[in-house]
Amino acid sequence: VAGLGNYGLRGTRHSVGMAVLDRLARQLAVAEGWRADRRCCADVALATARGLELLLLKPRRLMNLNGLSIASAAEIYRLHPEDIYLVHDDLDKALGKVAIKLGGSARGHNGVRSCISALHSSVSEPRWKGISPA
Repeated sequence: VAGLGNYGLRGTRHSVGMAVLDRLARQLAVAEGWRADRRCCADVALATARGLELLLLKPRRLMNLNGLSIASAAEIYRLHPEDIYLVHDDLDKALGKVAIKLGGSARGHNGVRSCISALHSSVSEPRWKGISPA
């Protein structure tokens, strides 16, 4: 589960993906487990939920380059694009509304576009999942 955003710019709508990951880490009791993984230029935490092993990831790059961290983590942790959930803002949604979609295009979101490009995932195939909390 990757929280897209601009690392270090907390409290902005554009970094809501990272805020959601912080909350998820607290709910999964791994908030103290965040560590910097220089191999993928991201903060990572490992968690278990309902028998599933989760890698929580917050890229340490600007939004437009988040995909580089996610693609590196996918290689390091042996993940496929279809295993990755992206949490990001969506200006087309009212604040506080959540949408879940499977595949499709980036719809103008540069962080999502970066992920699609770095993961070599076709935008015409439903190969990634996006969760928009705002």
